[in-house]
Amino acid sequence: MLPAGLVAQPADRADHDRLVALHPAARTVVRLLVGACSCDLVRPRHPDPREDERHHRERYRRAGTSRHGVLEAIARHRRAADVPPPAGGWARALAAFVAEHARNAGETLYLLRFIAGSADRGGLVPAAHIPIRRLDARAVVARPDHWLEEGTAILVGS
Repeated sequence: MLPAGLVAQPADRADHDRLVALHPAARTVVRLLVGACSCDLVRPRHPDPREDERHHRERYRRAGTSRHGVLEAIARHRRAADVPPPAGGWARALAAFVAEHARNAGETLYLLRFIAGSADRGGLVPAAHIPIRRLDARAVVARPDHWLEEGTAILVGS
């Protein structure tokens, strides 16, 4: 079961097809979000919201996102701030979910990627170019802040 505040949205068809190519046993492909954003799953929020926004602005600028796109992303990030983190934080809650899911559903693939904007929705690189790393659920729970690597598919088993 997903922790309160975490949302699973179906992936678009292009992402679904590419990710199933990496993990053919997959039946469902979803995006995990906190509110409308997944930033909280990657790094804890800074106590000063302006610092988080500075970080986001810089990341979106490096990705070539338009000013309008950056403002939309910051607005999404702000809306997610209204979702209170569970006890122990989002990283720990996500790790516990990942471990439980591995026990109940078997091997599951996770891929952290930065989506610069709506124009980037289909921007997942071809499956053949995404490295895959295997972890067991114990390793995920032991290092909840460090198991996901951006751009690397992580196959978690029990």
